[in-house]
Amino acid sequence: MWRLGFFFHEIAFGLLSVFIPLYLVAFNDTSILGGPLVALGIMTSIAVFASIPASFLWGYLCDATRHYKAFILLSFSSSAIILFLMTLPVAQNILVFVALYVVMQVLHVSHEAPKNVLIAEHYSRDEWERSYGFYEALTEVGFILGLVIGLVFSLGLFSFTATLSSVVLATYTLYLCSILSLIAFILSVVLIADPMMIFERRLVGIERKIDFAYRGIESYSLRWKGSLKQENFRGFALAIVVFALATSLFFTPLPVYLKEIFNGQESMVYISYILVSIGATAGYLLIRNKARSMDLRKQMPRFVLFRSLLIFALIGVIEFAFFPTLSTGLILIFLGFAFGMYYIMMISLSMELIPEGKSGLFDGLVGLGTGIGAFFGPYISAQLSYLSTFLIAASAFFLAFLILKFVAIKNR
Repeated sequence: MWRLGFFFHEIAFGLLSVFIPLYLVAFNDTSILGGPLVALGIMTSIAVFASIPASFLWGYLCDATRHYKAFILLSFSSSAIILFLMTLPVAQNILVFVALYVVMQVLHVSHEAPKNVLIAEHYSRDEWERSYGFYEALTEVGFILGLVIGLVFSLGLFSFTATLSSVVLATYTLYLCSILSLIAFILSVVLIADPMMIFERRLVGIERKIDFAYRGIESYSLRWKGSLKQENFRGFALAIVVFALATSLFFTPLPVYLKEIFNGQESMVYISYILVSIGATAGYLLIRNKARSMDLRKQMPRFVLFRSLLIFALIGVIEFAFFPTLSTGLILIFLGFAFGMYYIMMISLSMELIPEGKSGLFDGLVGLGTGIGAFFGPYISAQLSYLSTFLIAASAFFLAFLILKFVAIKNR
């Protein structure tokens, strides 16, 4: 039940995931920041880079104080307040809007590390993939619902929205997201409680050391000549950064690209993102049920490679117009599916490797890659082409695969 607040939170941010990029590029004064696409890249990258030290700070503070609930409430309440402030006339200035967005993102990430810790401490290590999978599937349904609301608004299916101007509709959208964040805050006040004891991650760390020592003794007794090593954390960290960079390179300019190729139809942008989220939900549910029978360390690089091949395939579909609508839809679904599988594997392993007191490290690494990609994705699209951006993103995913396959994964 404690996850219910996160469900409403994801409804709001599902709607905002497409609304914010399209809203920003429609500002009249984007030339101040170099034009619509560059302005989008600057805003997103500043927000992400500012969130990196914040992720470390929130992770350290929640572990140091053992008050995880407080930081979740901070995230949801600040989102509700700032989204309301975005509806005010002063926020029609692009610089003010960007500043509000950056502050919102810095405070918003305060719930990520506490959420990961709550799941890790409420369940044993054997249940982590199942628990993370359930959480991500539930919140992804909320994310999809937010996208559906955006789709309905863009199509004017509600009688009262069909007659509204785009400016008024945008204001109502921000009001709705603010209210949803407020609901998430209220539910979290009632349903979330801090763990009484914090020990599961310590036990996992002890188990890993014992397992390593046992394998060393076993290998010596068998006079094994192969290598014996633990996971290369630096390799995993680099893979996380490169994967996040590739994801951000591809997805930051994607809403604007989709709107252009669909001749300004915002509804098609929402449909495209719904397809991605459906694929991600399927991935979360599958790994929730199959995690115990899978070798996660072997499977994870394969899904990263799969994502790289999918974007290369998308480039081919765009270039040769091979059943473009159907093919693009299928590729978007599988892109979401591959992410869902990868994310649960990576976050579960990160909770093994990252020691207590540094639970914000995972979000910081993701933020580093995301921030770089968030700037260069729109910038390269504006200076060169969208296809160039997609090609670089696909190559970056392939690089992440190579790092995971040959650097990060331990030998047994």
